[in-house]
Amino acid sequence: MQKQREIELPVLVPVMLVFVTMLSATANGHNVTKLLAPHPSLSTFNHYLSLTHLADEINSRTTITVLALDNSAMSSLLSSNPTISTIRNILSLHVLLDYFGAKKLHQITNGTALAATLFQASGTAPGSSGFVNITDLQGGKVGFGPEENDGKLSVLFVKSVEEVPYNISIIEVSGVLPSDVAAAPTPGPSQVNLTNIMSAHGCKFFADTLLNNSDAMKTYEDNVEGGVTVFCPLDDPFKQFLPKYKNLSAAGKVSFLEFYAVPMYLSMAMLKSNNGLMNTLATDGANKYDFTVQNDGEQVTLKTKLNTVRITGTLLDEQPLAIYSTDKVLLPKELFKADASTPAPAPAPDTAAESPKASKGKSKSKSAPATADSPADAPDGDVADQTADSKNSGSRFGDTRYGMAILLSFWVCHLLH
Repeated sequence: MQKQREIELPVLVPVMLVFVTMLSATANGHNVTKLLAPHPSLSTFNHYLSLTHLADEINSRTTITVLALDNSAMSSLLSSNPTISTIRNILSLHVLLDYFGAKKLHQITNGTALAATLFQASGTAPGSSGFVNITDLQGGKVGFGPEENDGKLSVLFVKSVEEVPYNISIIEVSGVLPSDVAAAPTPGPSQVNLTNIMSAHGCKFFADTLLNNSDAMKTYEDNVEGGVTVFCPLDDPFKQFLPKYKNLSAAGKVSFLEFYAVPMYLSMAMLKSNNGLMNTLATDGANKYDFTVQNDGEQVTLKTKLNTVRITGTLLDEQPLAIYSTDKVLLPKELFKADASTPAPAPAPDTAAESPKASKGKSKSKSAPATADSPADAPDGDVADQTADSKNSGSRFGDTRYGMAILLSFWVCHLLH
């Protein structure tokens, strides 16, 4: 028996190391910018994946293929000076929501496949314009073309860049996929009318209230260029809430309205993968005015110590601006009591007369996520909830790792005995 162990242990150790490495790779997922970093010929493409926040969307997904463009192709794309929103649309057409490694490209069933893209998933692409046709051509070539391109396959597979099998594949292609829809000019962020968009999509009462408060409105406008995400309550709940809003002090009204915007761009994919506390345009030193973003599968909620609201729709998602609707009015603890029946006491007059909100809001456009409250400040259950929320992004791997670790333990015991 001792001799058998001596023979098995040298074999067991490297097997265990490989097994642990596989578990670690699964838990860590992928990072597209790091995968592209060793390839200087793709540096401009890599830069714009980060600048448009497409990298975050790619990293939040599995089973995905990135059609990378070399620096020359990117130079051609940028030569017409498109807005950052247009660049995002074009590049999102180059992210396929399926895995295509070099081997699979040459083994496509019936020689052709139609793949959905991030452009299609964004809801911006009408009809089938967000789909890409992939065809295995004669002579070992593989062609790509948007579905809207009348079957023309003018872009060809060049080489495989990086592959994490069945998770992410990065392949270089010969040029930009031609799409009039994706390349259509989009307004710059300063040209977007926030209140018109909200009014047209069921948030008119909130939009009108914001428009009538010049200080809060200016804070929003000053921060749009740097990135803003707005969460506007739908008309029915906000209309019922208006009497409570009118009881707030002048400074309280400004802070209340600024509380509904985060000074950074957050796509839906980013909201789902970045659970935790968020600062808002109203955050200013001791005045936290923060809330917790958390998700359960596809459902994203916003939570304060007073209540929780649910995101019900996407009104706009064009970097650097995102606007979402919510089913209820989120209540900041700085302004309302626990029962939310009446506003909290108004601030002293000297506090209400502080410097203009616009400059304060603008300075916060670079602020980092807030630090979590101490356990003493939170009501029963909040700390535990927030701790659980912070682990959501890794939870899908946790159960698998533990289960596999248990199986590994039994296996080791069996070999040793």
